[in-house]
Amino acid sequence: MRWRVHSETELYRDEWLDIRLADVEISGGRHLQHRLIRTQPGAGAVVVDDRQRVLLMWRHRFITDAWGWEIPIGGINPGEDPVAAAAREVEEETGWRPGPLRPLVVTHPTPGISDSQHTIFRADTATYVGPPQEDWESERIEWVPLSEIRELVDKQDIVSGTTLAALLYVLASG
Repeated sequence: MRWRVHSETELYRDEWLDIRLADVEISGGRHLQHRLIRTQPGAGAVVVDDRQRVLLMWRHRFITDAWGWEIPIGGINPGEDPVAAAAREVEEETGWRPGPLRPLVVTHPTPGISDSQHTIFRADTATYVGPPQEDWESERIEWVPLSEIRELVDKQDIVSGTTLAALLYVLASG
């Protein structure tokens, strides 16, 4: 059954997120008060080189107090095209300018609580242009062999939903 939203009330809002309380009608005419988070869309990229390595960032996420490998991804600015945002984010976060980007996958990483949508592209080349713009984005940036991705997932060194979806899609595509 499709849930029907009767209303949404803003609980908190800032430049990053919008937390709301929704009055949702579920089966049998029953109502549920459901909290949700509205966010700006994001874009990122899986960048693979000619040696079948993928460009990843080793990051600490304070919310889960966990370290893990992630693809570069960030917000799409108002009026910005997703492919331009993905290219910008790769360069800002890694110091590598991706080659031509092509669509890979769109994911909604947490649809039970958030409307977050990530559009992910793929590039098969990149050019080093200098250090990342921000030193706080990641501990290190490395080219990781695609052949090691499964092992990294098994070790829980890759746990980000969007990174998992994108890398596993690349592996499944061959």
